[in-house]
Amino acid sequence: MLKRFFTTSSSGTLTLLRVVLGVVMMAHGSQKLLGLFGGYGYEGTIGFFHGMGISTFVGTLVIIGEFFGGLGLVTGFLTRLSAAGVAAVMAGAVYMVHFPNGFFMNWFGQQAGEGYEFHLLVLAMTVMLAVRGGGWASADAWIARHLSAPHTAPAGARKRDLVASH
Repeated sequence: MLKRFFTTSSSGTLTLLRVVLGVVMMAHGSQKLLGLFGGYGYEGTIGFFHGMGISTFVGTLVIIGEFFGGLGLVTGFLTRLSAAGVAAVMAGAVYMVHFPNGFFMNWFGQQAGEGYEFHLLVLAMTVMLAVRGGGWASADAWIARHLSAPHTAPAGARKRDLVASH
């Protein structure tokens, strides 16, 4: 079961998809967690979420999902779990904020807010990563290879010594 969780396709395309999505999500998460790139930081973000009726607990999960989900995608570590976290954040954003604004982003400032087209793209990417894994250049691929490697006896060990020690 553990091996299956880490096993991934050898696709370079999935690696590219994972890394780019991870960088985007980690940047958004760093606004919320660390206050980088003009963000509010943790306290400010939680205050903003409170104004929307979102609890501290759920707000913290959103921040964790964006920042650490993005970090997991960049490194390819726990890709499926990271993709699921990012998907949950995007689905929640559509439900709580973006759906009433329609499909399109607010390119010309004529809508009440941003639409949900970006979120649909991210959801499609996360589904692909959750199903296929993070690609060849990922921590998951390395872990899967090591879980599959045959366990060999130390040099000079005899079979009866190995049996007795277990």
